[in-house]
Amino acid sequence: MSSTRRVLIGIGGGIAAYKVCEVISSLFKSGVEVRAILTRSAQEFITPLTVATLCRHSAYTDENFWQPVYQRPLHIELGEWAEVFVIAPLTANTLGKLTYGLADNLLTNTVLASTASVLLAPAMNTDMWEQLAVQRNWQQLQLDPRYHSVGPGAGLLACDRTGQGRMAEPAEIIASVQSLLHTGGKRDLAGKRVLISAGGTREHLDPVRFIGNPSTGKMGLAVSQAASDRGAIVTLVHAPLPNSFLPVEEKGRGGLLGRIRTIPVVSAAQMQQAMLECFPDADLIVMTAAVADVKPAHYSNQKLPKHQLPTSLPLEPVPDILAELGSLKQPHQRLIGFAAQTGDIVTPAWDKLQRKNLDLIVANPIDKPDSGFGTDNNTAIFLSQKRQEEITRCSKLQMAHYLFDFIRKIETDYGEL
Repeated sequence: MSSTRRVLIGIGGGIAAYKVCEVISSLFKSGVEVRAILTRSAQEFITPLTVATLCRHSAYTDENFWQPVYQRPLHIELGEWAEVFVIAPLTANTLGKLTYGLADNLLTNTVLASTASVLLAPAMNTDMWEQLAVQRNWQQLQLDPRYHSVGPGAGLLACDRTGQGRMAEPAEIIASVQSLLHTGGKRDLAGKRVLISAGGTREHLDPVRFIGNPSTGKMGLAVSQAASDRGAIVTLVHAPLPNSFLPVEEKGRGGLLGRIRTIPVVSAAQMQQAMLECFPDADLIVMTAAVADVKPAHYSNQKLPKHQLPTSLPLEPVPDILAELGSLKQPHQRLIGFAAQTGDIVTPAWDKLQRKNLDLIVANPIDKPDSGFGTDNNTAIFLSQKRQEEITRCSKLQMAHYLFDFIRKIETDYGEL
C-alpha cells in the first residue's frame, strides 16, 4: 500500500486493546501512516507512549482534546485526515454513543467530524454482547453504510468465559482495513451472489495417499474476503485448507470463514457436485481452485502395504468443472477462471478462455518468485474477450480487488450484471 494511505485508530477500554499494537505495527510496516486516539479507559490497559512509539507519532487522548494548543480543533483535524477510521476494541459504551450520535470525548467527537469509513471491531464479555440493548444498537449501526464490521469471534475470553465476544484477530482487522482503503467503503457487490472455489483437490489412492498439488487456497480466500467486504453474499467451496483457515464451527473462532457460507470438499467429484448445486443462484462464479486433472483408476479402502503399491499407476480423468459450468452459464452470469502456468502464460490462458466459455480468465505465473501457490503475493494477467490488463506483484487480497475492479470494467462489454 502507498505511504500516502492514512488510518486513524480509536482504542477503547478492554483487555483486547493489546492486540491493537500488532495492528498498528503491521500497518506502519506496510507503509501506512497511522494515528491513534486512546479513550480514558483504554489507558488502563495500554499506554499512550506504547501507541505513540508504534505509530511513530504522538498518540492522542482526551487531555489533548480539551487543551487549545492546536491551530484547528483536534477532532476536526483528525477527522479530515483519516481515510479509514478503525475502532478497536469497540466497547458497549462506545457502541451506544455511536448508535445515537453522542459525542463526549475525543474519539466520539472525531467520528462525527469525519466522513471516513469506520471499521468496528467489538470486544466484550459474552453476556454483555448478547444483551438485547447491545444487539439492538449493533444492528442499528449496521444500517448506516458508513460503518463496517469485523468480528466478534468466539473463543476463550479474558473472563475465562468461552463464547461470542472475542475481538477479531489483528490479521483479520488488517485485511478489512486494506479492503476499505481500496474500495473507499463502497459496497459495489451488494446483493450479488458470488460463488468461489478454492484450494487443491485430492484424489486418493488409499486413505493416506493421494494425487494433489501445492495450492493452499490463499487466493480463493482473498477473493472471498474482497467479495464479502464489497457487500456480496459469498459461498466458498473449498478443498482442504491449512488448520489456521478452518471454519468457525471447527476452530471455535470467528474470521472470514465464520461470516460466509462454506462447503468443505476433498475430491474433484465432490467439488463438482457442490459447485453444480450452488451454480444456478450465483451471479459471479470465480474458480480459483486447483482442481486435479486425473485420479487413480482404482481406490483401496484400506491402506496399501508398501510392497503392494503399484509400480505403474493407472489414471483416469476427473470432471472438468470449469468447462461444465461454462456450458451451463446463463446470460446474467459471469464465469471467471484461473490458469496457473509456467513460461508463456497468455497463449494457454486465451485458449482456455475460448474453449470453456469464460467471461474472464486470470493467467497466473507459478514459476516466478513470490507468486502462485502458497505465497502471500501474486502477479497475473487478466484476459477477457476485449480487454487485457497486467497486474504486477501485490498481495493476494489486493489482486482480488483488482479482479473485481476489472469485472466492473467488462460490464461495458457484456452488459450489466
